[in-house]
Amino acid sequence: MFNKNLYKYLITALLIAIPLYPKFPLFNVLGTYVSIRLEDFLIAICFLMFLPLILKEFKSLLNNKMVRAILIFLFVGLVSILSAILISKTVLPHIGLLHLIRRAEYLFLFVCGYLYIKKFFVTGDIEYFVKVLGLVIGYLFIYGLLQRYFSFPVIITQNNEYSKGIALRWVQGSHINSTFAGHYDLASYLVLTLPIFVTGFFVFKDRVTRLFFGTISLFGYWLFANALSRISIVSFMVAVGISLLLLKKYKEIIIFGIISIILFGFSSNLRNRYLQIFDVVKEKITSIGVVYAEEQVVFEDRSTSIRLNVEWPRALRALSKNPLLGTGYSSITLATDNDYLRALGEVGILGFSAFILIFISMTKILINDKMTSPNHIEKIFFTSLVGGTIGILISASFIDIFEASKFATNYWILMGILIGRIKTS
Repeated sequence: MFNKNLYKYLITALLIAIPLYPKFPLFNVLGTYVSIRLEDFLIAICFLMFLPLILKEFKSLLNNKMVRAILIFLFVGLVSILSAILISKTVLPHIGLLHLIRRAEYLFLFVCGYLYIKKFFVTGDIEYFVKVLGLVIGYLFIYGLLQRYFSFPVIITQNNEYSKGIALRWVQGSHINSTFAGHYDLASYLVLTLPIFVTGFFVFKDRVTRLFFGTISLFGYWLFANALSRISIVSFMVAVGISLLLLKKYKEIIIFGIISIILFGFSSNLRNRYLQIFDVVKEKITSIGVVYAEEQVVFEDRSTSIRLNVEWPRALRALSKNPLLGTGYSSITLATDNDYLRALGEVGILGFSAFILIFISMTKILINDKMTSPNHIEKIFFTSLVGGTIGILISASFIDIFEASKFATNYWILMGILIGRIKTS
């Protein structure tokens, strides 16, 4: 009744199409610059195809700790939206509900990845999906090169005008985002996926395999260096370090650190971005600014200043208005640059707790349910996604990463595959 290959290629289509197809809008939603895109139709098709399997396995799904935590999170989000619409009147109903549906859409993909592996897993599936991820990173690298050196179009969604699908061109000193809607999104995707290939390079001894993993790793390093996301590089270093630590590759951690410092050090733009932090701290300590022509010049890091002075205080004000349920999805605009403060502001302490519960449930599964007889690639996949998740949770302190569609969809699919593999053991 259920065709394994159909589900396998549906997941493959999601893993390829969502990160690689630029964010061209199909339909705009009134009152916001969030749009309906082709990926939403692909996910809708996936939902229809998986629905019979979901209904058949509904009881067993409810026995999964993560699925229960996801349902609790979505329920609290719904209550928060109703409170925001009916009581505090802090959101437009259709926009608030759209944000809730978006989150349900992303989290639904966890169920798809989980059910596919749980029901149809055969040896070789994890290796297959790793190869798919390698091809995706390879394409991202090629398109990034074409953006920088051959003026291929850049599609971003950082404001209302750009989100209409306007094709831009890379200019000297700007960020490379490849097919993603922003450089933070691209870098976060790499924090999640690139540790698989860096770790694999240190684990495998076969020359051809090491060549593949090493080549994809170098592609990722170039993308990182040109995306210029400072927090993501730190997160990546932590992610790979944890992955190698879990594999007991202690000497390789030092080698990885040295290689990374050397490769990232070649990027003058990246060096300047990090040095800017030290310059700001130095100027703050020695009294910010100088008086010149009766004006005060203030030295600051723009990204940090926006977070500290605008976005984070706005989220805390929303939390103070309704500590339990927040002021609803979309009530504090599309950016907070801190996923934890965003959750507190939009869905309050209850919603934030439910969000954290998802990761607590995931952690319990990872610790308590051991994967029996995993091969090399499965060990690498397991440890790298654990390390990648820790890295992403660090990035979430400075980026609204779990709301970024290209990242969030891929993250929940891959975590579904991982948890599904553990449950087949």
